[in-house]
Order: sequence, then C-alpha cells, then structure tokens
Amino acid sequence: MEAHIIVRGYVQGVFYRASLKQQADMRNVHGWVRNRLDGSVEAVLQGSEDALRAVLNWSQVGPRGARVDSVDVQWSDVREHVGAFDLRG
Repeated sequence: MEAHIIVRGYVQGVFYRASLKQQADMRNVHGWVRNRLDGSVEAVLQGSEDALRAVLNWSQVGPRGARVDSVDVQWSDVREHVGAFDLRG
C-alpha cells in the first residue's frame, strides 16, 4: 500500500522529518519526506497497511515541539517502488 500525506501546522524546524523517518524505519516503511514552501511537510509512505497506519497515527501528533493541525492522506496502490526511507529538502 501507499499513503501520500500532507502535514500542516508547526511542523518545520522541530525535527518532524527526521522523527518521521525514525518512525518509518522502525516499521520497515519505505518512501520519502520533505518540507514544502508553504510550511507543511509532505511524505510518501509504502509498506503494509498496519505499518502505514502506525506511522500515520504518530504523524497526527509528531515529535515534541511540533503542533499538528491536520494530516491529509491519499491512499493508493504502490505506483513506483521506492527504496529505503529518504529525507528530502
């Protein structure tokens, strides 16, 4: 499965991306995460449904110091497999 997410709130400058990568790595979830110019964080997650739901549950709270206002999720079948989880700009 694949989940494409946009996380809005105070989520940049609080180690949100690094913490999301840690959560993904713990659950063998592949994909990537990046900051967006509008202050949100975008990620593509690939893995089992249970693993994705665990990461998504975490993403609604985020790391200490973050304030998550919303998480938009689009579910799909995997379109293109990605390797290990990647931190992008």
